[in-house]
Amino acid sequence: MSLGVNKVILLGNLGKDPVTQDIGNGIKKATFSIATTESIPGRDGVKTDHTEWHNIVVWRGLAEVAEKYLRKGSTIYLEGRLRSRQYDDKDGVKRYITEITCDNLVMVGGKPSGTGTGPVVSSQQEPYINAGMQGGTLNSQQDNTTFTSDNSNDDLPF
Repeated sequence: MSLGVNKVILLGNLGKDPVTQDIGNGIKKATFSIATTESIPGRDGVKTDHTEWHNIVVWRGLAEVAEKYLRKGSTIYLEGRLRSRQYDDKDGVKRYITEITCDNLVMVGGKPSGTGTGPVVSSQQEPYINAGMQGGTLNSQQDNTTFTSDNSNDDLPF
C-alpha cells in the first residue's frame, strides 16, 4: 500500500493576467504565476525579502473565474498539488517544469478595477465546501472571503 500527500497552500500576488485556452469540448485551461515573498532576518538583524515565483494551472470552472476576475497584482489564496512534467521546446531541447494544479481558490483583497470579487471557488463547484470539509459556512468580511467550519462531528483528536 502506497501513501502520500501532495498538498500546496499559497498566498501571493499574480505577476500578470491569466492566459486562458479553450482545450475543446467546453474545457478551459488558465495559467498564471504568483509571487510569494517572505522576509528573512540576516545575522546583522536586517531583514531581506525573498520572492519565489510559482506556475499555476487551473481548469474548467476555475479557469473561467481566473479569466473573469483575476488580474496582475491580485492577491489570492490557493490550494492545490504539485505536478512536474517535461516537454520539448521549439529548438527540440528537453525542458522540465513544475506547476501547481489548483483545486481551490480564494480571491483576497479589493476587487480589480472594472470587476467584482467572488467567494471561495473550488474545482468541485461547491463554493463553500473547501479542502474536503463538510458543513462549512462562508463568512465575508470587508473584501476578504474566508471559510470556517461548523462541523462538530469531527473525529480529529485536536
